[in-house]
Amino acid sequence: MDADRSHRRYLLTLLLLFLAIWGALAISPVDRHDWLLENQLVLVLAVALLLGHRHYLPSPAAATLIVIYLCIHQLGAHYTYAKVPYDDWWQALTGESLNQALGWERNQFDRLAHLSYGLLLAYPIREVLIRLGLRPGLWSLLLPVDIVLSTSAIYELIEWFGAEALSAGEGRTFLATQDDRWDPQKDMALAAAGAIVAMVLTTMLSGAARQALRRGSSGRSAARS
Repeated sequence: MDADRSHRRYLLTLLLLFLAIWGALAISPVDRHDWLLENQLVLVLAVALLLGHRHYLPSPAAATLIVIYLCIHQLGAHYTYAKVPYDDWWQALTGESLNQALGWERNQFDRLAHLSYGLLLAYPIREVLIRLGLRPGLWSLLLPVDIVLSTSAIYELIEWFGAEALSAGEGRTFLATQDDRWDPQKDMALAAAGAIVAMVLTTMLSGAARQALRRGSSGRSAARS
């Protein structure tokens, strides 16, 4: 009972923290129209969590990953993805340009966001699948990657349809391709790469946890004998 109460308290703390960040970044965004469009993703996720919270409460790890991703997304929504001033922040901290050091000629924040989509959300997706009855094993590692890649492709199609319905300037802001014709393919590849890394890390951490559990069981058995 105490563990359940502590779990719910942690989730509530995360929710309040995100709402505070969301509220701060909702003030005077660079482009209010783009901010509204980008926050449709947050609305969809919020509705899904509200509808399913009685049947599924994310673990602390999954909830933390979801909130981190949503905070990254909110930065992109506030500044627009093509204009997030991460290079200015880096220069303020180090005195050096991150873009120049890495040879980047464009704002790469949108790439980070797509990588984060796979890296941070593949584990929560796997957790949901297991709660729905999928057995831990190979398919529980492959399906999250498949879902991340599929939803990334769907999102790119939504962006395309949305951009067609918007004015030229609003469409460019929403797409944030920065004149890269391969931008959708690169975004999807990064999301898939992030999901693969997440599932590899999940496998490694699960294996380490099982080994630690076996060592603990062996130690207790030896102590009894």
